[in-house]
This record gives sequence, structure tokens and C-alpha cells, in this order.
Amino acid sequence: MALFRKSPQQRSHRLPEGPLRDWAETPLPAPSTPARELRLLAVDVETTGLDPKTDRLLSIGWVPVDGNAIPLRGAGHVVLRGATEVGQSATIHRITDDQLAAGMEPAQALTQLLQALRGRVLLAHHAVMETGFLEGAMKQVWGNSVSLPTVDTMQLQYRLLTKGFDDEPPPGSLRLWAARDQYGLPRYRAHEALTDALACAELYLAQVSEIGWETPLKKLR
Repeated sequence: MALFRKSPQQRSHRLPEGPLRDWAETPLPAPSTPARELRLLAVDVETTGLDPKTDRLLSIGWVPVDGNAIPLRGAGHVVLRGATEVGQSATIHRITDDQLAAGMEPAQALTQLLQALRGRVLLAHHAVMETGFLEGAMKQVWGNSVSLPTVDTMQLQYRLLTKGFDDEPPPGSLRLWAARDQYGLPRYRAHEALTDALACAELYLAQVSEIGWETPLKKLR
């Protein structure tokens, strides 16, 4: 939670002018902010693999969450230019080499994402995947990165299934689509960044409806 306690000046004084500094200078929600007032951005990434150190970021999708609403007018999706080829992962996310060639420069794509993230907490399912690739891409593009605070729907699902007991959830029950099934949410085509971001946002609303809309941000992280 340290990032939430820092002022915008403390977070940004070492960053050069640009998208990272603009993001850092925008105040984040306070830890005491209740879920009903919380502003998040559900984010999903598609990549060439699972390791941010060796694999490449291919696309980013995002959907805002304002309290208990998902304003789709703020949704966005970008395919990044830069990966030399999609490789075997194309069978999962269906992004082609031609789409990559016509994609957006990484700096422009990350700038769009950071603009959408200003004043919001990143929401993701297994958020370490998103933050690992995004923060790695920022460092590659700008030589700097920022630590993105998150709310993780996988972690929320773990807490909801275990209820503080030592029993582990059933195998596979923490996956995004399995978690959605538990709330009767519809199935979408998986492994498309914008669709998966929307799926995460919907799951979050279902989870918080169970946890309680007065729950503060610090208890959702």
C-alpha cells in the first residue's frame, strides 16, 4: 500500500516529463475509498508467452469501472507493433503477423493506456501477469516504469472461496471463466484482450456485490 500513501510529487519527482510523470502526478483513490465510489480500469494483455523477461506484449484491452457501473465509452484496445512474429501463441489469441505489422508503436499504445489509467487502480485477473508485462514494456520504451497498484479478481475469488479457512479451492476454480461460471455470468470468446478485460470487470462487480459495496479499497487489495 506504500504507493497510495505517497503524494503525487513524491511519486513523480524522479520521472522525466511525459506519460509516466503525467500518470504519477494524478492522485490515486485513497485506501479508505469504498467500492461504491472506486474508479478502476480493468486491463488484460495478450502476449507471446508467460514470461515478461523473454516474451513480448502483443495487445492491451481495457474497460473502466466506476463504482458499480462499466461505462463502455471508455473502453480501448490496441495491438502493438514490434514483435517479429507471433509464433505458437497465435493459436491462443489469434493475433496474426499482419495485425502486428499494422499495429501501434509501443510508446503510443502505452501512452493511451496510461491516460486511461490516470486516477484509477488497475483491475485484472492474476494481475501480476499484466503488471509484469506492462511495467517491463514501459522500461523498454522509456527507460523507466511505475509500480501500478492493483485489485486482483483472482485473489478476491480465492478469499471468497476459502472464507478464511485453510481449505484450498478446487483445482481450476480460480480461473477467470470458472469464477464467472460460479456467478452465472455468460461465456465469451477467451483470449481477446478487450473481451477478457470486460469479463474481468463483470466478475469484479459480482464479487463486490457479495463482499459489500462499502468495503474500502485497502480490503480489496
